[in-house]
Amino acid sequence: MDPLSNLAFTTSGALIELVDKKVLVNLRDGRKLIGVLRSYDQYANLVLTMTIERLYHPPTKSYAETDRGVFLIRGENVVLLGEVDLDAEDAPLTELTQLPWSSLESLLAKETKAKEKLHKKKEALLWREKGFGVEGGDGDNY
Repeated sequence: MDPLSNLAFTTSGALIELVDKKVLVNLRDGRKLIGVLRSYDQYANLVLTMTIERLYHPPTKSYAETDRGVFLIRGENVVLLGEVDLDAEDAPLTELTQLPWSSLESLLAKETKAKEKLHKKKEALLWREKGFGVEGGDGDNY
């Protein structure tokens, strides 16, 4: 008996069970993609087909989605990958309002810009009053 047969894969080999199944992929930049996993390689680069990108805005209980078609994802950008339960996938959307992609995208961009502005103010205040350096600034290099 193979001593490794009871151990879960910790490499891209674990993805073999998800091929030709509908998956949700969260990316490092915050995007959420839903599509059918068609292929992957040893670096966990993924090929999705029938892909849609979905945006969520919890404060307004709304979402938007757009078709992306065939999508190639570099493995290092994947934060989370999971199989979609086909019987339950639409249930959460019934409680949300679907908005046009462009309107929700612009709303999220405005909120992101406001958060970045507030973050910069906080960093400047910490620098002035506590001497904390700005993230990514001088002294952060190795």
